[in-house]
Amino acid sequence: MEYLNKLISNNFNFSTIEIFGLSLLNYIFFLLLFMLAFLLNGFIATFIINRVKSIVKKTTNQIDDKLFDALLPPLKFLPLVLVFFFISLSFNNQSNIGQFFFKINNTLATIFIFWLIHQSLIPLSSLFFKLEKVLSKALVNWITNSFKYLIIFLAIAAILETWGIKIGPIIAGLGLLGVAVALGAQDLFKNLISGVMILMEKRFQIGDVILVPGHTEGVVEQIGFRSTLIRKFDSSPITIPNYIFAEAPILNYSNRNYRRVNWTIGLEYSSTLEQIKKLNESISSYLQNSKNFIINENYKSFVRLDKFSDSSIDIIIICFTSTKDWDVYLQIKEELALEIKTKVEKIGLNFAFPSQSIYIEKSSNKNS
Repeated sequence: MEYLNKLISNNFNFSTIEIFGLSLLNYIFFLLLFMLAFLLNGFIATFIINRVKSIVKKTTNQIDDKLFDALLPPLKFLPLVLVFFFISLSFNNQSNIGQFFFKINNTLATIFIFWLIHQSLIPLSSLFFKLEKVLSKALVNWITNSFKYLIIFLAIAAILETWGIKIGPIIAGLGLLGVAVALGAQDLFKNLISGVMILMEKRFQIGDVILVPGHTEGVVEQIGFRSTLIRKFDSSPITIPNYIFAEAPILNYSNRNYRRVNWTIGLEYSSTLEQIKKLNESISSYLQNSKNFIINENYKSFVRLDKFSDSSIDIIIICFTSTKDWDVYLQIKEELALEIKTKVEKIGLNFAFPSQSIYIEKSSNKNS
């Protein structure tokens, strides 16, 4: 208490104490600015943003809704940028501490501006997806991601320039380093080029069911810069380097027009010729009159006696379903199988199964 009285008696003044060329009152003012920034952050988040959000949600356009949601993080960062702006004005730009805060202010402002641009690409990227009819979905994703990476690169370059680090020599050094790395990373560039060719040639797209001989079969989930992610039918993922697709023949099941049914049914040898003809005509009539099957010049159906096997008379059935959807295809096949069994039973035929007949020759012993 005595010490405090001495300070008061000596006309103690906060403005008389200086640190780095600023009085203690200045630092108290800076502390109040930081507190004000956090208060403004909460005020913007709870009041202004909610009010603006309620207005934006009333519009029928979905782009402005996505744009508003995407710009929320950088807008909440704005009060902190303003605080450092006012702090930098309090220092002498010629002093070291003034230069330091000036660089921090420029860095935060740069981050804020490029953050706004980066977040704006999220809703505006929906405009690029209109190009999916011309370009593939994966290629559109590549374009949008490339723009995002470009913005991040420019932001880093601008921040380095603020702190006096020249980006030109760094790029030149990376170029020399890239030549050395390229010699040891040929597979990486081979995968990258192969990935671009996959997208340009549209050999397959995201969501297609493909078969990669010797590797896997499944649904394409992602086409990356280096590899492609395929989800197998047992739900396990597998990643395949892109260069494999440039060298291997890829069977794209999703790119076909229709699915084919290729069956062979066996009848017993006790079947008569009239019964076999009647069965073939009945199945052919069903295929022609059903909407589940396609029959034209390019896609023909066949119901013919094929061959005489060891234990059956084989009838071959070849036709094309009117869908390429797997679930619908299975349902159509089931209906066809039930129809064939019904007709076989109605005509009085029986399905054959593998069997063997053993003949025992009787022999008599003669007295010599």
